[in-house]
Amino acid sequence: MARIPKRLYGPAQVATGPTTVYTVPALTKTVLRHIHVSNPSASPVTLTVSVGADAAATRILGAYSIPAAAAGVTGSVIDLFYYLVMDVAEILTLSAGTNNILVIVVNGDEIVLG
Repeated sequence: MARIPKRLYGPAQVATGPTTVYTVPALTKTVLRHIHVSNPSASPVTLTVSVGADAAATRILGAYSIPAAAAGVTGSVIDLFYYLVMDVAEILTLSAGTNNILVIVVNGDEIVLG
């Protein structure tokens, strides 16, 4: 089995509606390891992250508030670390409380089976 560290998504802005940003490929398991979030705005913005279609039972973050950038600073940054195994065809969905403000990068390992 080959383990391939990779950027799974981004850097990209997050929309308000739940959007699928990653689907685990066939014959692969993925380990979600890190989500880097930047909020360059002067207001806090919420972030929701789900494994599967967005619903209360699939959220690993539900309306998590990413703070506003401090005065004179270009943005606030949050780094979220995980070890979450995703199976073939599972999806990662993101949504933000304000459209196209948060900038996200998702990193993990793809493990090719067989």
